Amino acid sequence: MQKFKTIKSIPAYLSIVNIDTDMIIPKQFLKTIKRTGLGKNIFYEMRYNENGNPIDDFILNTKPFNESKILIAGKNFGCGSSREHAPWALLDFGITCVISSSYADIFYSNCFKNGILPIILPDAKIKELSDYSKRREEISVNLEEQKITYGNNEITFEIDQFKKKWLIEGLDDIALSLEKNPKITEFEKKSVINKPWILND
Repeated sequence: MQKFKTIKSIPAYLSIVNIDTDMIIPKQFLKTIKRTGLGKNIFYEMRYNENGNPIDDFILNTKPFNESKILIAGKNFGCGSSREHAPWALLDFGITCVISSSYADIFYSNCFKNGILPIILPDAKIKELSDYSKRREEISVNLEEQKITYGNNEITFEIDQFKKKWLIEGLDDIALSLEKNPKITEFEKKSVINKPWILND
């Protein structure tokens, strides 16, 4: 998993509330277990018409927002089913940070496990950032300092320190388990000495 420390990007603002995981990546694209190739179909039913042609005025189809790494979203983002394909699709599209006032719990957790930083801010701060996005200017997200910088303004945000460690060090569930490998090995060695009968058939 890629390490996350600081990113700079022109943010894209998607004002729709209650965007569920089926809207992020529709069910017809869930046949794969690969994490790549999903980005082109993100928000498919909002980005494309019935003929499969791009809808010109959808935010992620317009420059420069089609290259945004930061998505400002409406509240309750990622609700619905628990499919992990949703953060996979966001990441494959290039989005590594989502800013919203609230998320569905499972989606929020899945973001950290896949290298995406989900930031929670009050509605008033979401409005400030969404208004600023109209300038089409970069904002900066610094995870180590827990700070968003836009123009001459700064916003601080809270984050669980353990989850912060995941992102900064690029650790997924497997990597976290491997960090404990020396302790597991030591425990096994002591068990063989202190409880030799456990090895008996």
